[in-house]
Amino acid sequence: MRRQRSKTEGNRINPVSGRQLEECQTKEGTAGSMRRKHGAAAGEMEQLAKLLLWQMVLQQSSVHLYSVPADASNPQDSVVVSVLNISAAVGSQAVLPCKSYRMVWTQDRLNDRQRVVHWDVYSSYYGDNKMERLCDMYSAGAQRVYSSYNQGRIFMPQNAFTDGNFSLVIKDVAESDAGTYSCNLHHHYCHLYETVKIRLDITKKAEDANQYWDGEMPVIVALQGSTVMLPCVNHNHIWTERHSEEEQQVVHWDRQPPGVPHDRADRLIDLYASGERRSYGPLFIRQKMNITDTAFALGDFSLRISELESADEGTYSCHLHHHYCGLHERRIYQVFVTEPVREKKVVNLTTHNVAPAVDPNVVRGHNVINVIIPESRLHFFQQLGYILATLLLFVVILIIVVLITRKRRQRGRMSI
Repeated sequence: MRRQRSKTEGNRINPVSGRQLEECQTKEGTAGSMRRKHGAAAGEMEQLAKLLLWQMVLQQSSVHLYSVPADASNPQDSVVVSVLNISAAVGSQAVLPCKSYRMVWTQDRLNDRQRVVHWDVYSSYYGDNKMERLCDMYSAGAQRVYSSYNQGRIFMPQNAFTDGNFSLVIKDVAESDAGTYSCNLHHHYCHLYETVKIRLDITKKAEDANQYWDGEMPVIVALQGSTVMLPCVNHNHIWTERHSEEEQQVVHWDRQPPGVPHDRADRLIDLYASGERRSYGPLFIRQKMNITDTAFALGDFSLRISELESADEGTYSCHLHHHYCGLHERRIYQVFVTEPVREKKVVNLTTHNVAPAVDPNVVRGHNVINVIIPESRLHFFQQLGYILATLLLFVVILIIVVLITRKRRQRGRMSI
């Protein structure tokens, strides 16, 4: 487009005759290959200049004080459970509360007795409408049947915690077995409780035996004297497998300065149930922001920020991940730093020519000494890098201008 526009402008300024036009076209045809070569070279230089310019812009835009990805290692999204606004005065201590009893780490010293299944029945056969415990089984122990009447008559599969089949088998069912049964799965370590309810009806007619859904729970109509199985199946890995729990619990604290999106947040602290702790950023940041060492023992992962400054404002996030129990929660805190409110002291002055007494409660001002702290070496190199990048950009632009100017001069000479 630029080449065509220059041709039309030249025709408007210098009108020529038909013969002169033919001569110009002949000259242009002989020099076409040369112009195309120069044009291709100039185009390559322009593309190279644009590439260098974009690379410098990206490098300058990616400079941070401390830049650790917030959630790059976490493939699963966290569920936001709370958003709080916290305001504190300059120089004070702010506490960002982050607590979860499900994150409390308790080492299993009972040979994996933290997973248990038990079957209960709610029956009105004897007119007392009572709940009765039938049997239970721990993942590392044998099943226990509570009533001597049910010994050898009811049982669960021995490999229930291996294949996830917790169904209850009842032999020689009787009318007294009718009622509402509940299969209860408890994971005390993960604080998970799941219940499956089934209603069992007994009939004396074989043609009435049936299974259906009554809108609330499944109903099994069993023939008296037969063997019935009440299904309860759960193949979730926390019921069928064991993992090293302390290695799969981790807490992250992130911070977003004002105007920075969540995916560009800075990582502050990583804390693992095994005791490993990782702090990021400059030393003064690591010293003023911390979590207590008893976090996993109490389930309190609150972040304490001492000696607040206006630069501490922003959005803070507490990420709780319990990969074994399937817990992924995120709590968000908007932190605002305000100026401290100073109390005004009212002093009553009398009409006598007597100087007022010195009040010991009045705080006297101190002389302020301005101390200029020399900039760090890192800041010097950073500024030097900006200057060098600017000079490089200027040189690239100058080269582009020179190439364009030469190109136009050569085109003007050829047209003459």
